[in-house]
Amino acid sequence: MDLSDAALLLAAGLAAGTVNAVAGGGSLITFPAMIAVGLPPVPANVSNSVAVFPGYVASVAGSRRDLPRRRALATLVPTTIVGTVAGALLLLATPARAFELVVPFLVLAATAVLAFQDPLRRLVGHPRDLSPRRRTVTVQAMVALGAVYGGYFGAALGVMLVAGLALVLDATLARVSAIKNLLSAVVGLTTLVVFALLGPVNWAAVALVAPATLIGGYAGARLVRRLPPVVLKTLIVVFGTVIGLYLMWRALR
Repeated sequence: MDLSDAALLLAAGLAAGTVNAVAGGGSLITFPAMIAVGLPPVPANVSNSVAVFPGYVASVAGSRRDLPRRRALATLVPTTIVGTVAGALLLLATPARAFELVVPFLVLAATAVLAFQDPLRRLVGHPRDLSPRRRTVTVQAMVALGAVYGGYFGAALGVMLVAGLALVLDATLARVSAIKNLLSAVVGLTTLVVFALLGPVNWAAVALVAPATLIGGYAGARLVRRLPPVVLKTLIVVFGTVIGLYLMWRALR
C-alpha cells in the first residue's frame, strides 16, 4: 500500500464517519475505496465493517443528549446483537450474489418509507395510537431485520433503521437518529468481534480508516443536532435514493 492509497483510505474514512452520523451509508464510500486499493470484495467488506465501528461510537457521543432513557434502549441491544451475528455468519457462509440483488430494493424501500412517512402513518396508525405491546413487537422486528442486514453488508443501515423506527416511534427525527447511532454502534461492535475471530480482516486498511471515521462521526452527529427536521429528512431520503440506485447499478452491471 503506497502513500496515495493511504490518503484515499483516510479521506474515505473521514467522509464515511460524517455521512454515517447524518444519514447512514458511509460504507458506500469506504468499501469502494478498499476495493480501489486492491482488496478483494469479501476482505474489503469484512475490513470495512470493522473499520467503521469507531465512527459509530463517535456518533453516539455526539448525539447522546438526544437518547431516550436507558431502560427503553436496553431491550433493543440483545435483539441487535443476535441479528448482527446471524447476518455476519450468513456473509461468511453463503454466496453474496443473491443478497446483492435484493439489497438495492431494500434500501430504496426503506427510503420510500421515510419519504412517505406521514401517509403511511395515516394508513397503519400513528405511533401514539398503537398499543404498547404492538409498538414493542414492531420496534423489535424493525431492529432485528436491520441488524441482520447490518451484519451481512451494512451499507445504508442508518437509512433503514431511521425509516423503520421513525414509522413506529413517536419521537423527533433527531432522537430517532440518536437511537440509530447507538444501534449502529452495537452492530459495529458485534461485527468487529465476529470478523476479527472468523473473517479475513486487512488490519492495515482498518488502521487507516478507523481513526478517520472517529473524527467524522463526531462532527456529523453534532451537525445533526443543528439541522431542522425537514432538512435532515430530505438529506436522508436523497442519500438513501442515491445509495439504492448505486447498489442496483453495481448489482446488475
